[in-house]
Amino acid sequence: MPTALITGATAGIGAAFARRLAADGFRLILLARDAERLARAAEDCGNAEVVVADLATDDGLAKGEEAARHADLVVNNAGFGQKGRFLQVPLEDELAMLRVHCEAVLRLTHAALPGMRERGRGGVINVASVAAFFSRGTYGASKAWVVGFSQGVAADVPGVHVMALCPGFVRTEFHDRAEMNVSGIPKPFWLDADRVVADALRDFRKGVTVSVPGVQYKALVGLGKLIPRNLAGRLSSRTGRRYD
Repeated sequence: MPTALITGATAGIGAAFARRLAADGFRLILLARDAERLARAAEDCGNAEVVVADLATDDGLAKGEEAARHADLVVNNAGFGQKGRFLQVPLEDELAMLRVHCEAVLRLTHAALPGMRERGRGGVINVASVAAFFSRGTYGASKAWVVGFSQGVAADVPGVHVMALCPGFVRTEFHDRAEMNVSGIPKPFWLDADRVVADALRDFRKGVTVSVPGVQYKALVGLGKLIPRNLAGRLSSRTGRRYD
């Protein structure tokens, strides 16, 4: 039975990955900060193994690395949004974001790949964002790093597959936790978490390196490559970034 490690597994895309992979017959290792919610998520997925860890800490990163060494599939999904724009957010929160979005992705991928190569199977899905393709503060910059990192590792390490997943707006608790007012986002731009996961796993099986779920977001990313970078940055900075 293959084993999957999912970080940020208690809600949203992480929880959707847990449900789908459990249904597909994976043994699950679920990692998150909230022990109570983690226990509920594990029970819902058939008593999965749990790792209570904060990936913004040294101890949490070490726990994540140890779990990754035993996984055939790692889904680096843990992440968060900031409650404001740059200079409105404490520096320590920005550094924590870089640690969770970048350092944790690098370290868990680095821990997982040697065992996967030795076993001759496995791969990593790094959850980024459509924001990776547009200027959008520390969040967008960190997700752009995830995309570039995933592409580089996919090219450098044969025998395993590494993919960046870049969803747009998904109906989860992500925006509420960031106190972000997204009431102005048109309905067609909202994605369902279960559908995002289904599309991601389909692309992963096909060997896609950068997966962008939804035709609307594929078109948006394509359009973004055609308009001036500064204009794209200004439009992105204003879209969906009002804070309550």
